[in-house]
Parts: sequence; C-alpha cells; structure tokens
Amino acid sequence: MRQVLGIYRAPRPHWVGDGFLVRTALSHHDHGQHISPFIMLDHAGPNAFEPTTQRRGVGAHPHKGFETVTIVYDGEVEHRDSTGAGGVIGPGDVQWMTAGDGIVHAEFHSPAYAAKGGPFEMAQLWVNLPARNKSAAPGYQSLAASDIPSVELPDGAGRVRVVAGAYGTAKGPARTFTAMDILDVRLNAGGTVPLHIADGRTLAVVALAGSVKIDGRDELRAGETAVFARDGGAVSLTAETDAKLLVLSGEPIDEPVVAHGPFVMNTVEEIRQAMSDFQSGRFGGLASAS
Repeated sequence: MRQVLGIYRAPRPHWVGDGFLVRTALSHHDHGQHISPFIMLDHAGPNAFEPTTQRRGVGAHPHKGFETVTIVYDGEVEHRDSTGAGGVIGPGDVQWMTAGDGIVHAEFHSPAYAAKGGPFEMAQLWVNLPARNKSAAPGYQSLAASDIPSVELPDGAGRVRVVAGAYGTAKGPARTFTAMDILDVRLNAGGTVPLHIADGRTLAVVALAGSVKIDGRDELRAGETAVFARDGGAVSLTAETDAKLLVLSGEPIDEPVVAHGPFVMNTVEEIRQAMSDFQSGRFGGLASAS
C-alpha cells in the first residue's frame, strides 16, 4: 500500500494579473522532489466575473526551462506567444506550452467570455524539463476536449479523462519530454477509481471539489492535495461526495531545481543567463493584437 507522505491545504488565494484568482495547491518550494517532475499547480476559481469590455488576465511575460499545462473547466482562456502560436480554449480543453529555451506569452479571458461574464475555473500546472531539454525549441499544443479520451469507470463510478500518459488502454494526446500521467477525474458519490502507478514514480492527487477517502483511511477534501511515496503499489480513491480531482504521476527528474520567478533551471548561473537573454530580447515578443 502506497504511503501518504502528507495532505496539504492550499493557502489563501492570490491574484495572478487581474483575471486569475488562484490557490497554489502544489509547489517545489513546499514539496520539493516529492512532486518531481511537477513544479507548481495553481487552481483558479471556481468564481464568477461580471461582463466587461476590459482585458482581464496577464500581459506579456517570459518563461524558460519548463512547460505550462492549462486545463479549463469553465470560461475561456486566450493565449498568444512569441512563436506566433495562440488560440482560445474553453471547458474541457487543454493548452500545453513548452517554454524550453525561452518564450514570451500572454494569457487573458477571451473577448467573448469577458463580454458575457459568468463562471470561471481553470488549473495551471508547471512541468519541469530535464537539463537536456531546457534548450528545446518553444512550442504550443492545443488539445481540444474532443481529442482527450474519456474512460467510463465501472458501475457508474465516474470517468477519467487522459490528458497525458495513460489510464488502462486509453492514451492521452499530449506530447511530453518525460513519462507522466495527467488525469482529470470525476467521481460520483460512492464511486471508486483505482490508480495503478508504477513503483518509482511520483504521485499527487489534488481535490478540486468534493471529498474522497484514500484506501479507505485518509480523507482528502476540496482544496487539499495528497502527496504519496514513490513506491508501494496501487491506490484506491472512493468518493464521499461528488468529486473533481487531478491525478498527477510521473518519472522524477532527479536534478537540482533552481526556480526564480518565471524561470526554472538547474543552477543560479543559468537563472542569471535566462534573465539576461530575456532582457536582451532573445525570447522575442508578441505581435500587436489585431
């Protein structure tokens, strides 16, 4: 049975720009290598926004050395970056941005969503890159809800959407640099989902809504994250109420992590170089919005 190393309550919410009121459910600062290859997870919402003609979100800013994965549950997010890529994702969609050797991007509520307002909820995960891939070319994957396989659990227990990696025979569409599973899980009250995680891989379960029992023992409530040992076999989650979960598992990247703002590298010198590269314009910029 896989040991629960800890159950952690997300701190108070804080604003990222003026469009994302987030709670940080996971961070390298707090959880270290226990969550590798993941660096951070922010959960925005659920909340609601009034209609506006203003742009809500985060303007142009840089990243280097890792990837961002944005999952939308309600509302719409518009992305633009210095590679010329971009688009709008809505409920069920995912965008996967590789910062790699350096990128500048902006994230806003889409104009259509801003004009009508309403409920908004999303999660953004930061995924580390191993040293050999931190100089990878920046890139962008837009994963439509229709492209993400959904596995129905037995006895009406719920379903598992496979964003990356696999669940059973279903394989997610995301291209990744290291092996990982990112699962969007919905459980109906009383339903159970088994997680068969290979020994040696990290595992974290984030409760975005509802509550579950872990192996019939530990309770995981909304706003909490369970971090597990790297070995010990399967884990079973049983919903006490309807529940919405993110399950994150992956092969650890056992390398030094030096994170400074929007940069995640292996050494302080690499951080200094990243800052210099950005300031010199090497990451490029955003074309004016039409």
